[in-house]
Amino acid sequence: MKYYIITLLIIIFDQVTKWTVANSMQLFESVQVIPGFFWITSHRNSGAAWGILEGQMWLFYLVTLIVIGVIIYYMQLYKDSYPWLMVGFAFILGGAIGNFIDRIFLQEVIDFIDLNIFGYDFPIFNIADSALTVGVILVIIIMLIDEMKNKGKKVNE
Repeated sequence: MKYYIITLLIIIFDQVTKWTVANSMQLFESVQVIPGFFWITSHRNSGAAWGILEGQMWLFYLVTLIVIGVIIYYMQLYKDSYPWLMVGFAFILGGAIGNFIDRIFLQEVIDFIDLNIFGYDFPIFNIADSALTVGVILVIIIMLIDEMKNKGKKVNE
């Protein structure tokens, strides 16, 4: 249950920040937060990461529903073990639902985190995107650690 609370908190934080940007800034308006590095920029994206598959809402609906179903299945399967894996799943679920809400109600996703990293103007993203990324990284790390542990057991047997 506590992992679903993490999911809910991510969804709430994502939606509140998107609502704040959408209702307090004009589209494409930008506010510098850290000079040369971080801006809040009101942006919309009707595609996936980096704007790919723009306007393919049916595909995003289908993929998101599958991801949500798979993540909930695995959260139920591993609910009594692997706490960090569960945190990763909670982040993925929160991020997927956060962007899904935008796609259902707005037919696009509100993005606003605008970074320039070592001269690279990174694509603008949001809290849901961040949660998805952190969640996927956590899941990969936990799976790699578990694989290394299991490999060590097989060698010692």
